[in-house]
Amino acid sequence: MNADTQIPQISARDRFVAGMSHAACTVNVVTTDGPSGRAGVTVSAMASVSADGEAPTLLVCVHHLSPAAPKILENGVVCVNVLREDQSYISEAFAGRFKDELGDKFECTEWVTLANGTPRVADPLVAFECRILSAERVGTHHVLLCAVDDTHSARIGSPLIYANRSYGSSRRIEAPRSMRGVLNGEGLKLNVGCFHTFGPFLMPALIRQLGGLDIDLLEGDQRRLTESLISGETEVALIYDNGLDERFEWEALGTLTPYVLLAEDHPMARQAEVLPTDLAAEPMVLLDAPPSGAYFTGILTAQGIEPVIAHRSTSFEMVRGMVAHGLGYTLLATKPAASMSYDGLPLVALPLAGDHALSQIVLAWRKDHRLSGAAERFAQKCRDKFARG
Repeated sequence: MNADTQIPQISARDRFVAGMSHAACTVNVVTTDGPSGRAGVTVSAMASVSADGEAPTLLVCVHHLSPAAPKILENGVVCVNVLREDQSYISEAFAGRFKDELGDKFECTEWVTLANGTPRVADPLVAFECRILSAERVGTHHVLLCAVDDTHSARIGSPLIYANRSYGSSRRIEAPRSMRGVLNGEGLKLNVGCFHTFGPFLMPALIRQLGGLDIDLLEGDQRRLTESLISGETEVALIYDNGLDERFEWEALGTLTPYVLLAEDHPMARQAEVLPTDLAAEPMVLLDAPPSGAYFTGILTAQGIEPVIAHRSTSFEMVRGMVAHGLGYTLLATKPAASMSYDGLPLVALPLAGDHALSQIVLAWRKDHRLSGAAERFAQKCRDKFARG
């Protein structure tokens, strides 16, 4: 090794920040109003201190450089709004993400004024109406000890969670029935993502073959599944290779060839194959779920054909149904065994003539993640299934 070569050292701070990114927490918007004015900020550092004493207490940490910090300290009252899983837009607004769209952060949702004068999100998961008992500056943050004067709880909903530097939601997990079963490897659980169009052709058989492995299945498009891998919501996912970057590792399993789907009475249904030029003036029903929409339109534009898109749907079966009813043709890559639409109308699948980009199915996972034993078992079953065709 060259004497001048230095291995960069990771600071204790960076190790701590990286480590804390794995610690899941609720997403909270802390608001205030009073003599110093109205303000609010998104915080993740919020925790219960005690339910007993003169009043229940909780702890909140606010960065000292936040414009809301001095107003919170001077007003002496806050509302801690714990957000629901569908309210990430409120978090983003109060984290300053939409400055160009919002003149005032409070425009992002509706508010109710509490007895202490603070604004409360009209429909949070829960909100705590608080007085600040003490504030101490620790490092870059003000650590606030707050007395809870009232609690406003929703009847339904799940908390918005932040972990692995992305939003997520909580899900119920059944506890093991016995420690002996855990030690014997029984009840292993695997969170798997699968692209929604080809999932029905792969997952039922895989789940059956894996026997005692408890598989929690998430279906979605490419964007949804890659987000789930990054956040840790899923450990592995069967998806397309389109758009995967350096954050992921993946193993190629098989390819799908694009084809043309037509109604049985379509004039082209009697042809042996369809030329891209045959589709130039035909209405197209587009499967518009990432990355499918861009992939199928790209096949035609690469041949100099600008598709005439008459209808769009993110649903595979909806697209097939529209085609069966004569609303246009479509391009697909997944081919069901049955040549009928969901409502029983006949369909004809024909080859698309020429050389076109193929869809490659891959098993993907997060780059820095070491696959569990359950994931390795699943991966081997996937390899076996594609090897058999």
